[in-house]
Amino acid sequence: MGIVSNAALQNGGEVTGVIPYAMHIAGGERDKISTVHGTATASESDRAKMKTIIVDSMHERKVEMARLSGGFIGLPGGFGTYEEVFEVTTWTQLGIHRKPVVLLNVKSFFDPLRQLICNGINEGYINPSNEALILFVDGPASHDEHDTFNWGAAAIEAVENWESDGVKYLFDWTKRKDGTSSASLESV
Repeated sequence: MGIVSNAALQNGGEVTGVIPYAMHIAGGERDKISTVHGTATASESDRAKMKTIIVDSMHERKVEMARLSGGFIGLPGGFGTYEEVFEVTTWTQLGIHRKPVVLLNVKSFFDPLRQLICNGINEGYINPSNEALILFVDGPASHDEHDTFNWGAAAIEAVENWESDGVKYLFDWTKRKDGTSSASLESV
């Protein structure tokens, strides 16, 4: 996350981080990122383009990130990445939001996940139309070109071109038990 945030700031972008209070007071993942990846801290001018929202729980973090985002982009990662990718994908399937989920398949990292989804479809656990809930961006055919490929531009293009036309949402979350309807799914 730190590497992506720094790259966004260095290219004139703004960064909004959402972190649970318990992680915030413990220092977040700052030590892990700087130790493992050698990430430099942000300059004072970069800090002016950074916003941190502190919430009480991981669930509140996810809801806030979903509310703020126009889509979700996953990079190769560990358990937290998998959990968050599957949760936002499930939210799309359930109809809680209608936002794309894009995975950057750097050096074929997500190929086993793509196969798992195909297995779920073949075994009848996933509706075939919902294969489109996750978009895989594969990059160049040669892995040698992945280090210089513009993954950011490819991710943005995938988010902008995602269409939900074929997705079969399971529920209409705009309906309320008192008979009213909420304004939009996009608030989540």
